[in-house]
Amino acid sequence: MALPLGVLLVSGGHERAHYAFVLAAAAAALGRSVVLFATNEGTRALCADLAGLEDAGREARVRAAGVAGLAELRGATMEMGARLIACEAGLLMAGVQATELLPGVEVAGVATFLSAMSGGQVITL
Repeated sequence: MALPLGVLLVSGGHERAHYAFVLAAAAAALGRSVVLFATNEGTRALCADLAGLEDAGREARVRAAGVAGLAELRGATMEMGARLIACEAGLLMAGVQATELLPGVEVAGVATFLSAMSGGQVITL
């Protein structure tokens, strides 16, 4: 059985957020358990509106290049059962309200993320 994959998203930039979801979607498609934990400015990638990300205009360029956009990847990742967690302290630091998050996103602390990883692989972006 494959180890769970944890993706720790700290950056609020579109490029890193997009790649975090590329990794999460790929791992979920391979049948791995995935937990994406976003903190600080990275929590903006879990908001319903992506306009708060740095370089949010990159989304149009990604799609124009024929690559799945962040919105598509988020949906696919969630449909495949990945667990998305917004750090409670990170939300406060970024000035993001829990009501701005996508439905289904949990709000929890880093201990919850570490407990879910229990020996799994963690990638930080």
